[in-house]
Amino acid sequence: MPDKIRHLNLSHVVLPLDNPVSDAKVLTGRQKPLTETVLLFVEVTTEDGFEGMGFSYSKRAGGRAQYAHLQEIADVALGQDPSDIDRIYQSLLWAGASVGRSGVATQAIAALDVALWDLKARRANLPLAKLIGAHRDSCQVYNTSGGFLQASVEEIKEKATASIEAGIGGIKIKVGQPNWQTDLDRVGEIREHLGDTPFMVDANQQWDRARAKRMCRELEAFDLVWIEEPLDAWDAVGHADLSHTFDTPIATGEMLTSVPEHMALLDAGYRGFVQPDAPRIGGITPFLRFSTLASQAGLALAPHYAMEIHLHLAATYPTEPWVEHFEWLNPLFNERIDIRDGRMWLPDRPGLGFTLSDTMRALTKESAEIGVR
Repeated sequence: MPDKIRHLNLSHVVLPLDNPVSDAKVLTGRQKPLTETVLLFVEVTTEDGFEGMGFSYSKRAGGRAQYAHLQEIADVALGQDPSDIDRIYQSLLWAGASVGRSGVATQAIAALDVALWDLKARRANLPLAKLIGAHRDSCQVYNTSGGFLQASVEEIKEKATASIEAGIGGIKIKVGQPNWQTDLDRVGEIREHLGDTPFMVDANQQWDRARAKRMCRELEAFDLVWIEEPLDAWDAVGHADLSHTFDTPIATGEMLTSVPEHMALLDAGYRGFVQPDAPRIGGITPFLRFSTLASQAGLALAPHYAMEIHLHLAATYPTEPWVEHFEWLNPLFNERIDIRDGRMWLPDRPGLGFTLSDTMRALTKESAEIGVR
């Protein structure tokens, strides 16, 4: 007899940052500084006693909405075979069809989808990447958390040095300030400090097409791995144009919340790095669907945030990817990722390879039990 999902535990978690951070959206007045990450955790248990854990997240707004939406529809998964992940995914989409198939709707489902993949790999006693099929046991890793705009150039230099000494292979900083010359001055100073260390910049969607072309032209001189989100995230045509115009690769995709939104980049002829985010695109199931298409199109991959999930998914990509290092979620898990020699190494533990910490439990604001424990 096939196994069945018996019980789900949903947790609404608020994780404060040690210090507020600002990117270009703050300096242009579009958002407030980021002070916390809000997460939706799902723990799933089957009748045969197998367990899995997954999560999604939100920054600044939407975390409560994710929790509320999944709480409303999650009972649809009860009694279903946990192996039939896409079938369960589709049933959850239909259960919440009136609010669409992107944004909060799919980000809520993502937490359960990730938990089911974690369960499937744990049951097979394999790391998730090995269950899917890995191309490598480690991935290139770069750090972003030390390069936000509230930090001075000297602070960024210190954090970059510490990251490199800790085994991280690349450094990304934020750009997109109202004064474009300030951006160029900061990039120049950091490039000189880094030497030949791989270096990326991220404008967080704050340039229009004319400014983006000027900035990309100026930034060509700094031998960057990529220029990230120079335009509005949904401007697929503009990003495609930049990707054909300049030698420095363009990167985008982290803000998109469905496979069709990502496919607009491919349809426009985009040829840069794609940065799908599994919790944002709707989970591992749609991530793998899009990554297969991206690979066929010959695109490079650099998943956004959530390294605990994306290390596994990047390891399954046919061409060499980058994984983004953010230490922000470390307090929520008992385990740590092995980082050395410029690379992030797959854990040998089953599933994602993480268990939830006492800190995660203490930061839980509300929880819901669905089904029979």
